[in-house]
Amino acid sequence: MVNGTLRALVVAALLQASAGASALGPAHDNPLLDSGPDPWITKEGQVFYYMGTHGDRLAIRATSDLSKLADAKEVTVWRPPATGPNARSIWAPELHRIDGKWYIYYTAAASDAAEGQEDAHRGVFVLENSSADPTRGTWHDRGRLATAHPGIDGTTFASQGKRYFVYSPYVGPDSVLAIVEMSNPWTLVGNETIIARPDQAWERQGGRQILEGPEFLQGPKGDLFLTYSGSACWSDGYAIGLLRAAAGANPLDANAWSKAKQPILAKNPAGNVYAPGHNGFFHMADGTPWIIYHANPGPDMGCTAKRSPRVQPVHWDAQGRPVLDPPAGRAPAVTP
Repeated sequence: MVNGTLRALVVAALLQASAGASALGPAHDNPLLDSGPDPWITKEGQVFYYMGTHGDRLAIRATSDLSKLADAKEVTVWRPPATGPNARSIWAPELHRIDGKWYIYYTAAASDAAEGQEDAHRGVFVLENSSADPTRGTWHDRGRLATAHPGIDGTTFASQGKRYFVYSPYVGPDSVLAIVEMSNPWTLVGNETIIARPDQAWERQGGRQILEGPEFLQGPKGDLFLTYSGSACWSDGYAIGLLRAAAGANPLDANAWSKAKQPILAKNPAGNVYAPGHNGFFHMADGTPWIIYHANPGPDMGCTAKRSPRVQPVHWDAQGRPVLDPPAGRAPAVTP
């Protein structure tokens, strides 16, 4: 459970922000849960829907008060088949409301993948639900997206009347970011474009060259932004980077995207935050964007279930680029 004293500091601030305020109180009670890798929040009406990686199932928490997320009932909405292409390693779910239906995009691996060879058998899959409440109704399997490469961490966004899919494919020794157009929420059309590769030193920490977890954010001046996580998740150097495409640009044009040289959210030992990454965005009632991400509360904790979800508001600079305050959270409990 979340520490009661610290929670009290943030309850009023989160409720105020949920009701439409643009400012926060003096503190927030991060993390929201003690465990929750690959967190995701989408807001529909007055309800926040939360998902995270469990490995063997997909589950949703629903709450009208983010400060009480730990008290929200977790509803398992889908379990994988015993065998097949989506039977193992159920990771990184995202819940999207598209054209009046709910869709969950998630990463999975095939049951027949040999040990140590899972990456070649990973893909992004889609479930569809026509119920107004995603914790109810029936989730229908729309299958695996027909990506050009095996990969992970799929997301979708719409721009200029078209829908796009972005994911992290395995291309040679690297994990990169690629984009492709969609004809509907489960069908890709046309060729994929690789828009970013791990070419910065900070994206190569932990012995791997990785870009993953792409997420879309619309800028106030019309710019398109994609955040992503760079480096191996078991490295304390794991952090969140930023791509930008100018307003009106073609998202499928690799040259339209420019990369910030340094991460926009990185470890902050003074704030008890290490290896922040795998983020998502949601909006409060007044339109203020917030980021959700996971992080470890201490160093050298690796890529495990100890990663926990945290939230904070997104600010904009004079050029309309997203700016994030240094992350902060509670220190891990000391065991006698």
